[in-house]
Amino acid sequence: MPRPALPLRAVAAFFLERQHLGRPRATALTARRLARFVEDVGGLQVDSINVLDRAHYLTVWSRFGPYDRARLDRLVYRRRLLFEYWAHAACLVPTSMLPWWRRAMLDYRIRHTGWSDWLRRNARVLSRVKAAVQANGPMGNADFDGRRPTGGRGGWWDWKPVQHALHYLWMTGALAVHSRHHFQKRFDLLERAIPDALGVEAASSEEFRRWHLERSLHAMGAATEADLSRYLTFPRFLPGARRAALHSMHKRGEVTEIDVEGTPGRWLALTRDLPALTRAGRPPAPSHGTTLLSPFDSLLWHRDRVARLFGFEYRIEVYTPGPERVHGYYALPILHHGHLIGRLDAKTHRPERRLEVRRVHFEPWFAEAQAPPAASGRVDQDEALAGLVEAIGSLAAFVGAAEVALSRVTPRRLRAPMVRMLRGMGQIAP
Repeated sequence: MPRPALPLRAVAAFFLERQHLGRPRATALTARRLARFVEDVGGLQVDSINVLDRAHYLTVWSRFGPYDRARLDRLVYRRRLLFEYWAHAACLVPTSMLPWWRRAMLDYRIRHTGWSDWLRRNARVLSRVKAAVQANGPMGNADFDGRRPTGGRGGWWDWKPVQHALHYLWMTGALAVHSRHHFQKRFDLLERAIPDALGVEAASSEEFRRWHLERSLHAMGAATEADLSRYLTFPRFLPGARRAALHSMHKRGEVTEIDVEGTPGRWLALTRDLPALTRAGRPPAPSHGTTLLSPFDSLLWHRDRVARLFGFEYRIEVYTPGPERVHGYYALPILHHGHLIGRLDAKTHRPERRLEVRRVHFEPWFAEAQAPPAASGRVDQDEALAGLVEAIGSLAAFVGAAEVALSRVTPRRLRAPMVRMLRGMGQIAP
């Protein structure tokens, strides 16, 4: 029986829909919408870089527009709608999915054998760190800094061993992130931080593998095996184990093999998603609106996939030496009507309440008013610039900036209309 064949645009459009980017910033943030968003994408990545705003705050803004960060923090750290764990990287994941992540925590004890030497040499550190948290309640690295056992030198309160102990206890589920203070994690016992953890029975290893693949396929809509290995990257399954789980899901009718026009190899999709995937390929394009994406957005987790689906080559240049950067330190991809039309490098100057847009770099096809990759028709340049300027204004409001400073734009001829639009909004800085 021939495999179903779908156009590449259907996979791209459905991916955007699953990532809650079909109508970016069209609805306000609510607890229900936040939970649904993170359940659909699998995780909300957390990162410490704060040149513009924290990554998870920006990712939520990309979908819902300006919102109250304190409310989001309450939903996470008081209502426990989400909890912190390692999914793609450090992420906020749904508490409703704790039974499956509990299996990852339990398996971490035996899966990551690289800890063996450290555990043998630091067994007392581990037990005493856990005992301190049990006795004192939420603690972070700084609470251990500089403390020494009575009558001794050096000792087990050395900062690095404590940091490693807290990380290991977190990854194995003995501790959970209770809260953050100035973005520094504070840990408590899992059952105290997340009362719902009491009595939670972990899924079996086989159930967890199938669930892990199901969640990744759900988030991406359709994927190759390489995509599956690079979306939810924790834990890393051996290729044989992943293929065995996919084979089992295929035999059970849960997964269907498909062809995607213009791409080699086998793609996979959840069988239940085939009707929606087919609809996503029909005009009109299902995505409408303009937003900016955090460099750590789940849409961008697998860069090669983004290049295949959208013709957009992207890399984070945070770790690239300044003179070698092409697009800027913290370049945010610009999404307009389902197309990645360029990127914008920005910085928040908090004391001056100013958003500095250091550079905007449009894709060549957009700058030359050509059709986007893997799509028919052209993107209206004036409409896209208006959408981008409105998104910049929304971002400025979100980060608390009263004015916007716009520097370099490539190509230069597109800077003047952007300045006029920003001036019309009353936001441009001299």
